[in-house]
Amino acid sequence: MNDLDQLRTKYLSGVADAADEAALEELRLAGLGKKGEISLMMRELGKMSPEEKQTFGKALNELKNEIDAALREKKQALADAALEARLQDEWLDVTLPGRPRRQGTIHPVSQVMDEVTAIFADMGFSVAEGPQVEDDWHNFDALNIAPEHPARQEHDTFFMHRDEGDNRPPHVLRTHTSPVQIRAMQEKGAPIRVIAPGRVYRMDMDQTHTPMFHQIEGLAIGRDISMANLKWVLEEFCKAFFEVDNVELRFRASHFPFTEPSAEVDIRCSWEGKQLKIGEGDGWMEILGSGMVHPKVLEAAGVDSTQYQGFAFGIGIDRLAMLKYGIPDLRAFFDSDLRWLKHYGFAPQDMPSVLGGLSR
Repeated sequence: MNDLDQLRTKYLSGVADAADEAALEELRLAGLGKKGEISLMMRELGKMSPEEKQTFGKALNELKNEIDAALREKKQALADAALEARLQDEWLDVTLPGRPRRQGTIHPVSQVMDEVTAIFADMGFSVAEGPQVEDDWHNFDALNIAPEHPARQEHDTFFMHRDEGDNRPPHVLRTHTSPVQIRAMQEKGAPIRVIAPGRVYRMDMDQTHTPMFHQIEGLAIGRDISMANLKWVLEEFCKAFFEVDNVELRFRASHFPFTEPSAEVDIRCSWEGKQLKIGEGDGWMEILGSGMVHPKVLEAAGVDSTQYQGFAFGIGIDRLAMLKYGIPDLRAFFDSDLRWLKHYGFAPQDMPSVLGGLSR
């Protein structure tokens, strides 16, 4: 038993004096490891008589447990001490002024979307939203787009995958934000004035087209609304957005399934010195599509077409950003290049308003 007392004194003293976890691990291996002193003594129990084994084995187990408990306790104490030291070293006075951080910038698409929303809000338009994954009815049928229309083919539209035997109506990534107009009329009825900004998707990719881009649709339905109201709204929008006093718009007859009559809208401009100037010069530039909402679209949305009529228009947000801020390539909008964003981005919290100025 004297040997056990000596081992107890040796290891408990060693544990008490251990300065770090590495020293503790050395002690553990020396005493309790496979080739440790106590482990070797445990192997000798088989050579003892039953009476010796019972007495010596019990004492040896108690010593083993005592040393193991001391090791664990010391290890926890060292961990607590290390944490306390770290907390002291990393202590921070939260009452001190904040450290300067790099300020981010607002993407031109987000900025232009805010500008456009501010302008139309000033004219009494509210914002409507809808899902980006649309059913076939809202995206095509309700908008009077015939089954044979090219827009409904897979070379132009992203169709969602369907398992074989799935007979549910097909779903698509919306090709325009016009379905939001249908949902808004179904929900609120008429009269109504809304804009619907958001992402849309088409299978197209070049310098001026991307598979995902941004649009804003406008809709105004009432009892006496006409093309004259549409012309005034678009003129006021262009004046406010491009921040010029005068604009001249030209309406060209066109065809869209969801409007009748339909018109492409051009704006007078000049490209002198490769600089775009709105409202002057001899050039014309197409900026949007528009028209009077087709009676079939009104009926599909639950609006009485014999009592109400109105106009709708669609504008490309990305194209507006390119025109106003001189951005040459649409693809750069989606490249995640921080240098590009730093150059073309806008200061955070600088919310545009018609009264305070849009692009301050």
